[in-house]
Amino acid sequence: MKYFFTALVFILFTDIKSQTIDSAWVYNNYNKQEVMIPMRDGKKLFTSIYTPKDNSEKHPVLMVRTPYSAAPYGKVYSPRLYAPHWSRYVREKYIIIVQDVRGRYMSEGDYMDVRPFNENKKGKNEIDEASDTYDAVDWLVKNVSNNNGNVGFFGISYPGFYSTMAALSNHPAIKAVSPQAPVTEWFLGDDFHHNGAFALMDGFHFYYGFGVPRPKPAPSYGREFAFPTMDNYDFYLKQGALKNFTKIMGDSIVFWNEMMNHPNYDEFWKARDARRACKNIKPAMLIVGGTFDAEDCYGAWNLYKAIEKQSPATTNKLIMGPWFHGGWSRGNGSYLGNVRFGSKTAEHFQQDMELPFFNYYLKGKGSGNNLPEATIFFTGENNWKQFESWPPVKMEMKTIYLNANQKLTFTKPNGPSSFSKYISDPNKPVPYTEDVHLDRTREYMVDDQRFASRRTDVLVFETEILNEDVTLAGPVIADLKVSLSTTDADFVVKVIDVFPNDFKYDTSYCCKGNFKAEMGGYQMLVRGEIMRGKFRNSFEKPQAFLPGKTETVKFELPDVAHTFKKGHKLMIQVQSSWFPVFDRNPQQFIDIYKCDDKDFVPSEIKVFHQTDAASSIQLPVLKN
Repeated sequence: MKYFFTALVFILFTDIKSQTIDSAWVYNNYNKQEVMIPMRDGKKLFTSIYTPKDNSEKHPVLMVRTPYSAAPYGKVYSPRLYAPHWSRYVREKYIIIVQDVRGRYMSEGDYMDVRPFNENKKGKNEIDEASDTYDAVDWLVKNVSNNNGNVGFFGISYPGFYSTMAALSNHPAIKAVSPQAPVTEWFLGDDFHHNGAFALMDGFHFYYGFGVPRPKPAPSYGREFAFPTMDNYDFYLKQGALKNFTKIMGDSIVFWNEMMNHPNYDEFWKARDARRACKNIKPAMLIVGGTFDAEDCYGAWNLYKAIEKQSPATTNKLIMGPWFHGGWSRGNGSYLGNVRFGSKTAEHFQQDMELPFFNYYLKGKGSGNNLPEATIFFTGENNWKQFESWPPVKMEMKTIYLNANQKLTFTKPNGPSSFSKYISDPNKPVPYTEDVHLDRTREYMVDDQRFASRRTDVLVFETEILNEDVTLAGPVIADLKVSLSTTDADFVVKVIDVFPNDFKYDTSYCCKGNFKAEMGGYQMLVRGEIMRGKFRNSFEKPQAFLPGKTETVKFELPDVAHTFKKGHKLMIQVQSSWFPVFDRNPQQFIDIYKCDDKDFVPSEIKVFHQTDAASSIQLPVLKN
């Protein structure tokens, strides 16, 4: 989530010339007001209000609640309003509201990360983000002149979480909400843990600055860590065990220390699951995310599914495009790294999907209520598809098996004894990318995996050349039969599209020769996920492996929307580290957050592919 800061800076300061042109229009057509809105417990939240000068009609309200600052403070207008995405709403003469959430920047009160939703509040002193939203909206519709009484919310990443809380507030003025890459569940799936494995690089870099206490309202605060090297693999490896990072953090970073003291899926984490109270939601919902979101490829898919299950009467739409974190709100969405998508997918989303949604529910304009239930971009074939449900009704789970000699087939192995093995050495973990750099890249989600295929601690299984297209549409299930020489290990499964040796992109539509077109043999990462082995049977009650005993490690990868074209191959890679995106497992059954450097040991890992222990991957194949 720290990359939201980078995204925000990019939005604020991109293309000065176009900002100058657009800023003049905004200054001439909008007023700015800053207010402190009182909450039910007496605390006041800083709020910037941008209102159209046009009084010939009443205007809808579009609001963002953020922990990342409502700056600029004072008379200067926010460059957000000049960014291509937001400017669509400025041109439509929306009232734009940006609010610092409780305890951040210029707002009063105490901040709490992913403050749990309290559905049984008693008295004015029991607050949560939903009640703060309710109180803010109630004040706005009563005090901001010329509003039409209709309020919408949107936000990306952490502001996406606050958008979800806005929907749960049930204020009658809130008519439409769009959580985008929303923070949803921080132990099982997004941002800081995946299946119990800690996202070391993002967690450390983000909380070292974001987690700095703010004892009183301030327009700026925080700090930057002075990395001694530009090589993140080298830095995180030499720093060693997690307890060494805790020492760097110090005692003041509250949430970091809370994470270190809650190693299992206990009530602390369950209370912070934004999905747990998605009942009887009144506003129309538009859930948005990126299929290649390196920070949160979990939240959008799973928030949508939770609302479908718990609040079936809610108008609930899902849009997933081929985007990095927030990629639908900046850039044109035509490529990521070396992979091309054939069209300007972000511009299409902004103009033809999101804007009509808000215009319909907040202005009574157009046909934004006619969006399909699920609008999903399928890479590989580079097409948008529309569905009446997600996963699609025509999706069928098909099992593909790992076999001897690196084969991947739909035929179950029939040999009595067969396995592949590797040594997982935490002192030489598998890197997540072959590049040397400091910040975690967003492009690694589609990176070429040939560097990993060449390592002896990565197992590789691939099909023969496909004689027809294979389209995946839904979650992938890894079902591994394994044995360890130690008492714990992680398992990473990667789904990969292997391009033909003569593959070339047509880059004329977007790239003008500036990007790689020759892609022969490229091993495109389509989806990857990690599972901390000790949680294989329960996230609440971890269990040690018995060395030498064959056990099942079964887990779900985030949904896939990709077509493996005829002439390509489908590849599965299995490994036990993905560093430093995720922390290293000592490969002993101990508290990883408190263990010492000496506790990290190698493990011999066997992955079986035999009749009575057939490792497999369940693929969500879309039927014609």
